[in-house]
Amino acid sequence: MHSCIWHAPISGYCEHALAIPAKKFDRALVPFLNRSEVDALLAAPDQQHWSGRRDHALMLLAVQTGLRLSELTGLLRDDVHLGTGSHVRVIGKGRKERCTPLSKATRAVMAAWLREPVLSVDQPVFPNAHGGALSAHGVHYLLTKNVATAVQSCPSLKHKRVSPHVLRHTTAMDLLQAGVEQSVIALWLGHASIETTQIYLDADLELKERMLAMTAPPGGKPGRYRPDDSLLAFLKGL
Repeated sequence: MHSCIWHAPISGYCEHALAIPAKKFDRALVPFLNRSEVDALLAAPDQQHWSGRRDHALMLLAVQTGLRLSELTGLLRDDVHLGTGSHVRVIGKGRKERCTPLSKATRAVMAAWLREPVLSVDQPVFPNAHGGALSAHGVHYLLTKNVATAVQSCPSLKHKRVSPHVLRHTTAMDLLQAGVEQSVIALWLGHASIETTQIYLDADLELKERMLAMTAPPGGKPGRYRPDDSLLAFLKGL
C-alpha cells in the first residue's frame, strides 16, 4: 500500500517565509566622552611622576589621533615625527599604512615625553616600568586608575566605562562635530569602509537636533524638538 504525500508548491513556502516579519534589533549608540570629561581625564595623572607623564601623553595622543589600542602599544620612536608637518605613522588593519597629524598641544607633550631617559634599548614610545611594551591589560589599568581620579572633578565619568576604543570614538565625534566630512573621518581612523563611520552619525543626536533646528519653518517657536520614530528612521537612512 502506497501512501500519498501532498507536496505544496515551493513558491508557497517562499511566500510564507518572506511574510515572516524580520526581528528588530536595537543597535547601541557608540559611547564617547564630552569635552569636560576629556579635560578631567587628561588632568588626572600626577605628572610629578614618570608614570603620570606617560599616562598623560598616551591619553592625549589617543584622544587626538584616534589610534587603536594595538597601534598605541606598538608605536615606536621612529613613528613619531615632530618636525614640520608633525604626525604619527602606524600600520593599521590590513597592513595599511596611515599618517595622522598632531595638534600643537599634542606635539609639545610628545616632544617633552620623548626627552625622557629610555629604560631599555629599542623601547616603544609608551613602555611599561621595565621598558617593554605595555600590554592591553596595562593600558586598561592605567585608564581605570586615572578615571577614578578624574571622577572627583567630573562626576559624569562615574557612569562611563572608559576604554581605548571609547577614546577612539571620542576622536571621531570631535571631528564630526567640527564639521569634518565623513569620508575624511574614515581615512583619519583607518576604516576600511566609509559605512563604518556611519555609527558616529547615529550617535550624534545633538548634531541631528541642530540640523532639525536649522530647518524650522519661518515664525516657528524655538525649542527642543522631539522627532517621532518615523522621522528618526528617515534621517538615519539619509
